[in-house]
Amino acid sequence: MKIAQVSPLAEPVPPIGYGGTERIVAYLSDELIRRGHEVTLFASGDSQTKGRLIAGSERALRLDSTIIDPQAHEIFQLAQVLQDADNFDIIHFHTGYSHFPLFRGHQTPGVTTFHGRLDIPDLNRLFSEFADVPVVSISNSQRQPFPQMNWQGTVYHGLPLDLYKPGDGRGNYLAFLGRICPEKRVDRAIKIAQRAEMKIKIAAKIDNADREYMENEIQPLLDHQLVEFVGEVDPAQKQKLLGDAYALLFPIDWPEPFGLVMVESMACGTPVVAYRAGSVPEVVDPGLTGFIVESVDQSVDALKKIQTLDRKLCREVFERRFSSGRMAVDYLKIYEKLLNTVPR
Repeated sequence: MKIAQVSPLAEPVPPIGYGGTERIVAYLSDELIRRGHEVTLFASGDSQTKGRLIAGSERALRLDSTIIDPQAHEIFQLAQVLQDADNFDIIHFHTGYSHFPLFRGHQTPGVTTFHGRLDIPDLNRLFSEFADVPVVSISNSQRQPFPQMNWQGTVYHGLPLDLYKPGDGRGNYLAFLGRICPEKRVDRAIKIAQRAEMKIKIAAKIDNADREYMENEIQPLLDHQLVEFVGEVDPAQKQKLLGDAYALLFPIDWPEPFGLVMVESMACGTPVVAYRAGSVPEVVDPGLTGFIVESVDQSVDALKKIQTLDRKLCREVFERRFSSGRMAVDYLKIYEKLLNTVPR
């Protein structure tokens, strides 16, 4: 099968640091190639792939200080895909919805995976107009605001089995991994750690839009003997951070579409203590891979029970539910269904 994968240009594929969408595009593309399919990746020019790369920008837009208008590069990328579209059996978009007007009804079938939140009123008119476009959710929770969309299925993210090694958790600290922003609630993670009297290591990206929040709300909380701010980490640093951690704190305050960090933690054998929101009940198996909580008090109680969990079993659940192989198989079923139902 000839498959096009269209990735956002903000980060390279795979990303150097933070970048969940581009990471998934990389793992999916490599796994499809491993299974004998021909993959063309539309991404930034500094991306790495085992398939054919068509660059929509010289380098990732977030890493290029000379970029003034990112949309110009994104529109150019859509033109590249449109020009080459007839050469593919299917086109898989990971870039939101900007391509909808161009590709609806195109003779080459397309499918779009939404990677972000959808509980946004601004989407109402757009999704009503394009309710026929085939789309995929990354959790059942994600699709709740728009059940009328043409959902082809839910495909949970997956990681290569050899990406992370199980750790022993002997660092005896809590880990927070993600972005510094109000909805990720690093402030809540710090409060949980302080109440539990445990050290917490915070590995987080800071977007320009969140720098004021970081300076005004979070920076004062970092001046505590139990708190260590690590910053944005690379894959090797992430392995050590998660593998040595006693547990991962995921105290979100928003409808998380998936939460890849939870799966990364499980891959390291490290249990997760996560707030009940968004996809969390679909990802965390209480009593196996962690605990689902609804308050700081429940979080502290859950941390007391972490030692009752088997880190080896946590890793086994990851291998069974969240491998890139399983993810690729799920997507191939959707591709084949579309090829069988869309007139060519």
